[in-house]
Amino acid sequence: MPTANTLPDSKPTVLIVGAGIAGLTLGILLEKAGVPYEIYDRMAEVKPLANVAPLFQQIGIYDDLVRLGKLCDSIDQYSEDRKFDYSMDIKATTQMGGFPGYIVSRSAFHDLLFRQIPSNKIFLGKRVVSIKQSLENGVQLQFSDKTIAEGDILVGADGAYSAVRQSLYDSLKSEGQLPASDDGALPFTCVCLAGQTKPMDPEKYPELADPKCHFTSVIGDNKPYSVEDFHGQSESSKSHDSFRNSEWGPEAAIAMCKEVQDFPVPGGKNNDMTIGDLIDSTPLISKVMLEEKVFDTWYSERTVLVGDACHKIHPASGAGAMNAIQDAVALANWISVLDSTATNEITKAYKEYKAERYPVAKASFARGRMLSRVTENGLRATIARYLTKNMPTCLGNILTKRAIESRPQVSFLPLVEDKGTVPPKYQPSLQRTLEIRKARETTEARQATAPIVIEYKGC
Repeated sequence: MPTANTLPDSKPTVLIVGAGIAGLTLGILLEKAGVPYEIYDRMAEVKPLANVAPLFQQIGIYDDLVRLGKLCDSIDQYSEDRKFDYSMDIKATTQMGGFPGYIVSRSAFHDLLFRQIPSNKIFLGKRVVSIKQSLENGVQLQFSDKTIAEGDILVGADGAYSAVRQSLYDSLKSEGQLPASDDGALPFTCVCLAGQTKPMDPEKYPELADPKCHFTSVIGDNKPYSVEDFHGQSESSKSHDSFRNSEWGPEAAIAMCKEVQDFPVPGGKNNDMTIGDLIDSTPLISKVMLEEKVFDTWYSERTVLVGDACHKIHPASGAGAMNAIQDAVALANWISVLDSTATNEITKAYKEYKAERYPVAKASFARGRMLSRVTENGLRATIARYLTKNMPTCLGNILTKRAIESRPQVSFLPLVEDKGTVPPKYQPSLQRTLEIRKARETTEARQATAPIVIEYKGC
């Protein structure tokens, strides 16, 4: 790892591929740390959470996040006839973690992050076609528009089908260094319809006027799909082999919409809302796969992966974006203390980053798989719902504690007081880089106050 007595050489220049939540968060943190960086994304334009509340306070966007979101303190389970079954109370997270939980639309949250990046440091319409890295000469990206970018560190934050990961893995495979576990397609167990509605009429849907967010889940009765509804945002997940080889274009999304449009959802003035009501109010609906995998290879030489590029977690846990942000925090902490562009120093930082984040990603992956059982059909799912519904308070508190104990902060900004009743989990990248910074400050202070001795010799 970078040491306290590292002599200043130069800050590495960081090239971030991907302007999603992971890439933007890392860019914001590097901006605060004074590390040179640039963000590239293939999209021509970018269209517009409690564990990371301390971080958002550190970087000054927490109040904006609160204004964009709605409080959520339960997940309510319903049967297909719209009858309430049971509720998963999540109010304990507020006391344990010290901050209330908010539901924020992904587009609004992404737009908030995007606005924190200086316009001269983000480049859109940049599709990577070639990646070169060497131990001595850094990293070079070539884009489809024939332009080139050069730097010292390459961060792949470009999602589940990361071009950076693919290039890295192809290189490692050709050298016989790619683990068998990472050589293969991304597995998936379901597909979903994803979209966000336009503003809907509170007169027709009174629950929209509630200051709190309604998070409901409806289990289909002997149907291969279920529904989760966030106050007008919805997605349906479907485990069905016939979808594995189907088309993924607009026609496929329309066909799937027709299949589920009559499915009942709690809500509406007469409690007669259906998925079709949400579909009719949604301008763009996509049919997407929900991949699930934690890769074993996160870095090599000057390249490192973050977010969905190295771990794709089932959305049932709600931890995908959270893990992406926490990846960015850990990586930013280590990059912020790098004062060398040497590959061996960069690789040491990557090793520390993965050591901190890999176990957390694996645990989140397992938790997502477990929670996904609740919305499935069959005996195993029935047992999962029974256990969830009848879970003892003490066990629920243990699970909540595990879910919220990771509350990371960065070492290069003033720390935020943590008010949770559950202490934050030890964060290696924070504590160890704080130690490095403190040692460097002590060394600099000694050098600044050292006496100057001038010796005169006789002629």
